[in-house]
Amino acid sequence: MTELTESLKVLVADLVVFKFKAHGYHWNVEGKDFSEYHALFENIYVDADGSIDLFAENIRKLGDYAPYKISRVLQLSTLPESDVTSNAQTMTSDLLQSNDMLIAKLKQAFNVANGENEQGVANFIAERIDMHQKWSWQLRASLHA
Repeated sequence: MTELTESLKVLVADLVVFKFKAHGYHWNVEGKDFSEYHALFENIYVDADGSIDLFAENIRKLGDYAPYKISRVLQLSTLPESDVTSNAQTMTSDLLQSNDMLIAKLKQAFNVANGENEQGVANFIAERIDMHQKWSWQLRASLHA
């Protein structure tokens, strides 16, 4: 097991938690801007869900096994759990915080991938950093509405 595969396993776990958090917010948001937040949270959870498989495949490509048991995912995840709320601003702020934590982890994994000369993995992570930076911008902009 390398430092890179360990980083990718934590990212898988964090992305699973992030995806479910965004999905739960999508289900439970209320208020005058319901449609906008409902759609934003959906875009985020669909994107996160689509990336989880690609992270797992990169772990397999590097010769290790991706975590799949819920207990292991929860053990590996570093993202905080949140209580259910219907307030769009509270949800957005929490999702932004979690997303920014993911960006920091992605940047660390990018550096590790480069250090291990795994350029394909580094390129994939770079694309994910860019996507999460987009989510960060959109979540932050939504807080200033």
